[in-house]
Amino acid sequence: MRFNCPERTIDVSRLSNGITVITERVDSVRSVAAGVWVEAGSRYETPQECGISHFIEHMLFQGTETRSAQDLARQMDALGGVTDAFTGRELVSYSFKVLDEHLPEALEIHADLVLHPRFDEAAIEKEKSVILEEVKMDADNPEAHVGDIFVKHFWGRHPLGRPILGTRKTIRSFTRGHARAFHSRYYRPENLTLAAAGRVEHERFLELAERLFGSLPPGGARPVARPPKPEAPLILKSRRSLQQVHLCLGAPAVAARDERTYTAYLLNMILGATISSRLFQNIRERLGLAYTIASDIVQYADAGWLGIYAGASPESARRLLQSVMEELRRLREEPVPEEELRHARQTAKSSMLLSLDSMSTRMSNLARQWLTYGRFYSLEEIAAGVDRVTAEDVRALAREMFAPGRIGLAMLGRVEEARIEPGDLQC
Repeated sequence: MRFNCPERTIDVSRLSNGITVITERVDSVRSVAAGVWVEAGSRYETPQECGISHFIEHMLFQGTETRSAQDLARQMDALGGVTDAFTGRELVSYSFKVLDEHLPEALEIHADLVLHPRFDEAAIEKEKSVILEEVKMDADNPEAHVGDIFVKHFWGRHPLGRPILGTRKTIRSFTRGHARAFHSRYYRPENLTLAAAGRVEHERFLELAERLFGSLPPGGARPVARPPKPEAPLILKSRRSLQQVHLCLGAPAVAARDERTYTAYLLNMILGATISSRLFQNIRERLGLAYTIASDIVQYADAGWLGIYAGASPESARRLLQSVMEELRRLREEPVPEEELRHARQTAKSSMLLSLDSMSTRMSNLARQWLTYGRFYSLEEIAAGVDRVTAEDVRALAREMFAPGRIGLAMLGRVEEARIEPGDLQC
C-alpha cells in the first residue's frame, strides 16, 4: 500500500505473519534510520509486573542465543551505527541509524536481540542492580522526581501512574521466568511494527524483514487499556537538602486522537513550550522568578495531560505559582491576540519541518502516526489543521482544561518555607 503525500512517499506492507512494515524513501541522504516498535509499554503491566517492560528493554542488549552483549555492541560499532531504545507507557522502541549499505547487517542484529534474547540468570541479577541505580539517579534529580511524584498522584491507581522503571520491590522480584513470559506474551506479530526512513527501497526492506521476522508465530496477547480518571492532587514533599523548591503543575488535556489536538498543541506553544512563550517571558524574563520554567503536553491513546515545571527559591515559590495561575487565567478569560496566535502557528509549522531533517525523527513519526491513527498526515494536512485553530478554540479548551478543581501540584524541596495553600491553585 503506497501513501503518496505531495512531499513524501510512504509504503506500508505486512509480512506473512502480520507484522506491519513501513518505509519512507529519502534519496537526498545516505543514511537509514530503522526501528522495531512494540506495543508493550508500562501501562499494560500488572502491579506485580511494574517495570518489566523497561527491564526487558535492558535485557535484550545483554545477549542473544548466539551473541553476547559484547558481540552486539562491537558489531554495531563496526558498522558505524548508532543504537537507541526506550520504554514508554504505551510503546517500546529499538532503533538504529546506519549508512544504507549496512542496513541488512544492522537489521539482522536488531532482529536477533528483539526475537532471541538469552535472559541469562547472571545478566538478570546484574541488570537489576543497574536499573536500581537508575531509580536512584532519578530520585536524586529533583526535576525528574517531582514529575514522577505528580504523575503518580495525578493518575491515581491507574497504570499510567506507575513508574516506568518499576519500584525497588518489583525490580528485585523479576526472574527469568517473568521476563520470558512477558516477552512471549507481547513480542509477537500482533504487536510489532517495523519502520524505516532514509535511503531505503521498500521491496528490498520487505524481503529482508520477511527473512528475519517472518518466522515469528502469531498468537500474542493484544494490550488492553482502560481509560484513566485524572485527579487534582496537592503534594508537598519536604527535602531540606535542596536549595530550590521544584514545582510540577498539571491539568488534564486531550487524548492523541481527539480532534482538538492541534488546539492543545498551540495552547501549549503559547503557554510555555518556547522561549517566546508567556511563562518564559513573563515569569523568567520580566519577573525573574525562575531560571527554568516550561510547559509540555503528553498524550496517550485515551488521555493526556499538560504539565508545567519550574524551580524557584522557597521565598519566591508562592509568587511564582500565583503568576503561573494568572497566565492560566488569562488563557481562560482572554482571546489570544491574533499576532501571538499567528506566531505560534508559524513556530509550530517550522518546528515540524525542521524535525524532518532527521531520519530518526522521520522514522519515529512514521511508526507513531500509524500506531496512533492508522494513517499518515501530510505536511499540508497538519499545516491546515494548525491554521484552522482560532483564538476562541484556544480559549474554549483552556476553560475546560483549567476549570476549577482540575489543576494539581506537586512540590519538592523546602516546602514549609513556601507556604502553599489549596486556594493558590485556583485560576
